[in-house]
Amino acid sequence: MRLRHPGGRLLHLSYCTNVHPAEDLEGIVGQLDEYALPIRERLGSEVLGLGLWLAAPVAEAVAVDGGARRRLRRELDARGLEVVTLNGFPYRSFQDPVVKQAVYHPDWTTSERLRYTLDLARVLADLLPDDAARGSISTLPLAWRHPWDRARADAAAHMLDELAAGLADIEHRTGRVIRVAFEPEPGCVVETTDQAVAVLSGADTDRLGVCLDLAHLACAWERPADALRALRAADVPVVKVQLSNALETDDPEALREYAEPRFLHQIRNPARGAADDLDEAFEAGLPGPWRVHYHVPLHSSPAAPLATTAPLLRDALGELVGAADAACDHFDVETYTWGVLPAAQRPRTAGQLADGIAAELAFARAELHRLGMEPHGLGMSA
Repeated sequence: MRLRHPGGRLLHLSYCTNVHPAEDLEGIVGQLDEYALPIRERLGSEVLGLGLWLAAPVAEAVAVDGGARRRLRRELDARGLEVVTLNGFPYRSFQDPVVKQAVYHPDWTTSERLRYTLDLARVLADLLPDDAARGSISTLPLAWRHPWDRARADAAAHMLDELAAGLADIEHRTGRVIRVAFEPEPGCVVETTDQAVAVLSGADTDRLGVCLDLAHLACAWERPADALRALRAADVPVVKVQLSNALETDDPEALREYAEPRFLHQIRNPARGAADDLDEAFEAGLPGPWRVHYHVPLHSSPAAPLATTAPLLRDALGELVGAADAACDHFDVETYTWGVLPAAQRPRTAGQLADGIAAELAFARAELHRLGMEPHGLGMSA
């Protein structure tokens, strides 16, 4: 969906397709009919944005095949869908029965991660709508924090230099600007805003910046105003925002039914400790309050004593949209956990999942409208 900022900027609102498991081009095209088109129709929107996820094998295949890129663009256009951002964090197999720490591999010390990200940039350059100012790709925050030493830090710095050079080459050849956004996450080398600044302040910030995932920001117990102030002071751009809510509670026992085997759910207590997953936190007896890296639907309101970090999301949107110098125009709803929610909350059919994602996008659209964003269609209201 497209919205117009009072200052004139065009904002793109999308949902991330890493919630779907397909990892080949035919499966991805099938998802457009099974989920994306019904979601667009439920929202009554002329155009729906997708934060497309392409696993490494399909990204590599499509990056070298101009016909495949043109076909994918035609399939999107025919359904009223557009892509300005890609999720390049999971490399592959993101909806496998067990993912956990495998999602951080290969990391930014490796040529595999560099090659994958540049493949995505080549694909995105051909998918971008003609009037889009630029494209974005979100990626992991260098690596999981263990092991990490000077040699690995130097290797990652070299890869970031190669990445910036590769993006500059793509811009020279295609005329399209693609930026890569590193996404701070609990437990990683880059977990906090200060760590993001330390890594990126010496980088090519015309092409590299931060993906601000609002559930991750909440789990770090950071205030949006403080985080954005630090990024602006260091001239590190917010390239992309992932709209997400984490779980919060003073009573950890209420989270027992959320422990599940697929994804890692890091826990942070602002004063008394941390754990890298729910089972670990229960075993250690980590006291509350907890904020848990468990993306829950944006519009959901769990029963007390559970809550979500939606107030922080609203604060962050106010800071991001209200800033006169804000340059972020990509907002992506990223709730990839629909399939592992407690049984009573889990969609059972494709139609129910489409209903849920449409409700999230409607929530996000309403929040942006409350801040003065107006629908902007391609010839009609979106």
